[in-house]
Amino acid sequence: MRDPAEKRTTAAATQAGDRSLPRTSEPFRDLVALMARLRTPGAGCPWDVEQTFDTIAPYTIEEAYEVADAIQRRDMADLKGELGDLLFQSVFHARMAEEAGAFDIDDVVRSLVDKMIARHPHVFGDASVDSAEAQTGAWEVMKAAERAEKAKDGPVSALDGVALGLPALMRAEKLTKRAGRVGFDWPSPEPVLDKLAEEIGELKEAIEQPKPDQAHVAEELGDILFVVANLCRKLSVDPEEALRAANAKFQKRFSGMEGLAQSRGLDFASLTLDEQEALWTDVKAAERKR
Repeated sequence: MRDPAEKRTTAAATQAGDRSLPRTSEPFRDLVALMARLRTPGAGCPWDVEQTFDTIAPYTIEEAYEVADAIQRRDMADLKGELGDLLFQSVFHARMAEEAGAFDIDDVVRSLVDKMIARHPHVFGDASVDSAEAQTGAWEVMKAAERAEKAKDGPVSALDGVALGLPALMRAEKLTKRAGRVGFDWPSPEPVLDKLAEEIGELKEAIEQPKPDQAHVAEELGDILFVVANLCRKLSVDPEEALRAANAKFQKRFSGMEGLAQSRGLDFASLTLDEQEALWTDVKAAERKR
């Protein structure tokens, strides 16, 4: 989400008068013009002017998550606003690229249209697919060919193109998926469960050392998380969605514990762990009765 002070500056810059932004019948062009105005030294917004690709990237990621959050909540009004915020991020990056002489927003859109046409030969060409699953397979084949084309002047890996900026669990799942496409995969979830047990054992060994090496402990924990992400893939479970759901469940239950303690005249923070655990059990029991 953009800085509140920046939002106020932007609003002030678009008020009526000679500082207003002309509006047209093309909303997208209005957005592009607004972005250009915000990035104009002297006449624009100081905050927007000083931003770079690196400083804006975290906002882009945040806005994508806010879109996902609105979808999960089925809040269409909020989704409209969050999609606008995410679109603004694309226009922001394109404007900075235009200023650098690299490309502009029209190049971005043209490239997208060309790519989508090329990846949908069953819609815009003579190819035929029978199902969404078949299309997914064809899509992956085309993406692999695109990656090979980009890397033809250097070594090619099946793992090329898995973005470093992805959330770690999501990237782990994608890495194991890519490896699986070239045969480096277990045939079923059971061996992954065995591997998980093995990694947990190694973590226990690291923790039980007289002087545990924190870096080693972190490494073993990382291995466990990686195996869990792979297990999610084998069970067709999105690890990010699964963890978000677990977070929401924990937050709901924890709030329930606090509310239950308050209703009984208890100070939750002053309770012993056993007393808090008893509240947790009561909250879970109440959930089952609903």
